Amino acid sequence: MSGGWERPLGPVGSPDERVNWPVRSGLSPPVADGFTTRPETAPGLKNALASGTVVVLTPSQSAPGGGRGWSGSCGKTQLAVSVAESLWQSGEVELVVWVTATSRAVVLSGYVQAAVAAMGISAEGEAESIAARFLRWLGDTSRSWLVVFDDLSDAADLEGFWPEGPQGRVMITTASPAAVPPGRQALILPVGVFSSREALSYLMGRLVADPDQRLGGIDLVDDLGCEPLALAQASAVIASSAQTCRDYRERFARRREQFAPVASGDLPATEVTWTLSVDHAERLSQGEPVELLLALASVLDGNATPGGVFTTPAVRSYLAEAVPDLTDPKRAWDEVLTLERAGLLTVDPGGWPQPVRMSSVIQAAIRAAMPQRMLERAVSVAANALLEMWPEEEPAAWVVDCLWSCTTSLRKIAGAELWQGGCHPLLPRAGQSLDTARLTGPAVTYWAELVSACDRNLGVDHPDTLAAGQRLADAYLAAGRPGDAVSWYQWVLAGRARALGRDHPSIIEVQVSLGRALAAADQPEDAIVVLEQVLSLAKRGTGPDELDALVIEDALAAAYVQAGRYPDAIRLARRTLADRERRQGGDHPDTMTT
Repeated sequence: MSGGWERPLGPVGSPDERVNWPVRSGLSPPVADGFTTRPETAPGLKNALASGTVVVLTPSQSAPGGGRGWSGSCGKTQLAVSVAESLWQSGEVELVVWVTATSRAVVLSGYVQAAVAAMGISAEGEAESIAARFLRWLGDTSRSWLVVFDDLSDAADLEGFWPEGPQGRVMITTASPAAVPPGRQALILPVGVFSSREALSYLMGRLVADPDQRLGGIDLVDDLGCEPLALAQASAVIASSAQTCRDYRERFARRREQFAPVASGDLPATEVTWTLSVDHAERLSQGEPVELLLALASVLDGNATPGGVFTTPAVRSYLAEAVPDLTDPKRAWDEVLTLERAGLLTVDPGGWPQPVRMSSVIQAAIRAAMPQRMLERAVSVAANALLEMWPEEEPAAWVVDCLWSCTTSLRKIAGAELWQGGCHPLLPRAGQSLDTARLTGPAVTYWAELVSACDRNLGVDHPDTLAAGQRLADAYLAAGRPGDAVSWYQWVLAGRARALGRDHPSIIEVQVSLGRALAAADQPEDAIVVLEQVLSLAKRGTGPDELDALVIEDALAAAYVQAGRYPDAIRLARRTLADRERRQGGDHPDTMTT
């Protein structure tokens, strides 16, 4: 494929000319070991995904165990990976964008990453604006492209950000077709179990190191009902042991008989095979840390958790409760690889920190099987580990996306565990990351939800509730909604006045923000009243140490201009300028701005 750029976007020498085509963006899973293209149960998938089309892969309702959710892991993501890879390798698409669509924030972040990669533009600026620019480019470009939304759960996450264009293809994997935005023409393709031939081909492809292990393979395929996840777990156990397919069949039959008295209806094979994988993992690791690691992995995002989470100090201390020498990061990571050998999770190849993936149905089964106290402990450790993994300096984009998704998963599962003694620091850290990424819409939603949760769990006047309310007001202001920001700054001021008194330094800091919001809301006279009062307090040393009176003077001068009080603005600006030149020098950016 050519590496040029036909661009309608900029003059010669602009950054988009330097894009090296073709382009890939986003973190997609690798093609699984032993993968089969499923010529019988998903025929013509690639051909169905022609230019201008939308294809949706969703679990078939006829799959075993559909009523209990076990059919959710039917291999739809692997089919999407295979098609995307085939289109890429054949040169039929020049741009592949993979988005693990667990939330609107991750969707927008994926668009920003794709815009940087495909358009050669800077990531600086509001994420929604960059995403909108990228979508316009998709609609106008003559380059062929594919956008994949993997594990889409809510149509609202794509509202206003649907990719369209004559050269484009869109593929969605989802647990339910209801997640597809209404009004979109899409081809719904239900994905069920393997055919017998596909299942046998997959199993044989997984057992290549020792052909003798294939003995009994045809019967094992039949026993497992051709279920993709069950076959993946069974083949992982067989390949990492001395068992044959016949040996595994015997263990499977015995375990299924144990479950039969409490099972209702047909028992999906996966509901049995995951327990055999746990048994095998315990044998490989001498047992003790397996349950702890499984509990931890079950509360994080199964689509991708950064591998570094499992070697953080919080996790190593947690594992050392069972095995003292697991305080060593390498030993802790070896235990994760043990779970992979047993077919309970997968680890992407490549550089550190590799993404760790676990099927959502296995996560749900693990959570259902563990005692409540164990679940609460796993939630607490996971929150501490994510916080340790999340440095003040934002890490790589895919890592941040995974940390957001892991935090979202944890919030859904946690119950009251993240509110013991106050709001867990992970929760505001995730919101601050959204602010830093300029994801203004998702940030407003996140902080609003956090205020509500703080109020519910801690009370309206708790310091964490009021701190979240202030961050919500900041988010409204950043999103261009100053009227809402004013209301929330006033709410925070009222709460802090009740709890701390009206002259507390933190109240003065919020008043500065309120003044700016009033000015942005086209209420300059009200802004002047607030800012003049705050400036008087700051000059008397009543405000917090970091609150610079010169910053307040700049805001007040701007409010004077907005109100048409130009002499007052000039007088104040001259005084501020003289102070800045004395303190910061004439070449300082703040001095030049004043």
